[in-house]
Amino acid sequence: MKIAIIETGGKQYRVAENDEIFIEKLDAEAEADVTFDKVLAVVDEDAQNFGAPYVEGATVTGTVVKNGRSKKIIVYKMHPKKNYRRKQGHRQPYTKVRITGING
Repeated sequence: MKIAIIETGGKQYRVAENDEIFIEKLDAEAEADVTFDKVLAVVDEDAQNFGAPYVEGATVTGTVVKNGRSKKIIVYKMHPKKNYRRKQGHRQPYTKVRITGING
C-alpha cells in the first residue's frame, strides 16, 4: 500500500489511495480533478522517499466529491461584571476529496 503525506490549506494529511479526506475549501466544483504537488513524503512497502521540504516530481491526484460547511460552533465572549456578552456562530467551509492516485 502506497502512502503519502501532503500539505494543503496550511495543514498536513496522511493519505492513501481511495481515502476520502476533508480539507480546507478549494476553488473546484464537484466531480473535478485536483492535483496536490506539495508532497512531503511517499512511503511504499519497499521504498521511502522524504522531501526537504517537498519530494520533487511527486504528485497526488484526487477527485472532488462535494463542497460543504461543517457543523456550527458557538463562539461566546464574556467579561464578567462589565455587561459584555457576545455570541457568534461559525461554520467552516470544507471540500471532501477522494484520493485516486499517488505518483512518485
